[in-house]
Amino acid sequence: MEIFDYDNILLLPRKCRVESRSECDASVELGGRKFRLPVVPANMKTVIDEKICLWMAQSGYFYVMHRFDLDNVQFVRDMHGAGVYASISLGVKAADRATVDTLASEGLIPEYITIDIAHGHADSVRDMIGYLKEKLPPSFVIAGNVATPEAIIDLENWGADATKVGVGPGKVCITKLKTGFGTGGWQLSALKWCARVATKPIIADGGIRSHGDIAKSVRFGATMVMIGSLFAGHEESPGKTVEVDGELFKEYYGSASDFNKGEYKHVEGKRILEPIKGTLAETLIEMEQDVQSSISYSGGTQLMDIRKVNYVILGGDNAGEHLLM
Repeated sequence: MEIFDYDNILLLPRKCRVESRSECDASVELGGRKFRLPVVPANMKTVIDEKICLWMAQSGYFYVMHRFDLDNVQFVRDMHGAGVYASISLGVKAADRATVDTLASEGLIPEYITIDIAHGHADSVRDMIGYLKEKLPPSFVIAGNVATPEAIIDLENWGADATKVGVGPGKVCITKLKTGFGTGGWQLSALKWCARVATKPIIADGGIRSHGDIAKSVRFGATMVMIGSLFAGHEESPGKTVEVDGELFKEYYGSASDFNKGEYKHVEGKRILEPIKGTLAETLIEMEQDVQSSISYSGGTQLMDIRKVNYVILGGDNAGEHLLM
């Protein structure tokens, strides 16, 4: 198996079929809904909050709300009250099941539920998927995070409607340093490996450092791409604003960091400062234009046309470039 990551892959252009890149359709379908872009901000406290969720839903984007210090029931109530879809995160503990019970008893059905734990290939996730399917059958269930084809097969067989691939490739994740496990450094290759067996959508989670990585993720099997650091440093980002030598930054930390947990126990995340880079709306527009450009380079008109292109792996054993047809 070829091992590579985003920085040593380039996609190969095909003959352009559009007169303007703006003709290209960057939208994607997930769970019966169409979204403007195949990107979703990471469900982390320093990346997303209720206000951003509402704006994204109203503006045609996909979001996943985080699960930390949050009343999920009230959140679903508020989103439905505003006339938009609800997309929440849950863990696998008794408190999460109690949340599901309350939602079911009140007839509050979130359109999307993400089971969000660090090691998603687990019996606890199997049991939680079953519980959700029993109590909230209309909900679209995303489960993760995982890193292997075996995990994809199991999660799909257990009833997950989509899977989330990526263990430790994120900018604030130190899983590989703390445990010796993960997809840090070969996330794109892991995505390709997992996509070979997947029959349902995959959300690629982590390792995205530039807009071109979105197209690379789609090429290797992602339907949606979850992004943390690129979304963390915006004016409206919920992370604390910090001034360093006259420059403004936003705090960004991992969900498995002591900053998020409130204690130093089983820590697999760290805290960094992201330079503030304008508004989220501006970044999303730029991302859309860049994905449209990617589609035009692929010789296509739709997002999934990117899947048809060839690619080169830079470097490697031959210290040059070789073509993968």
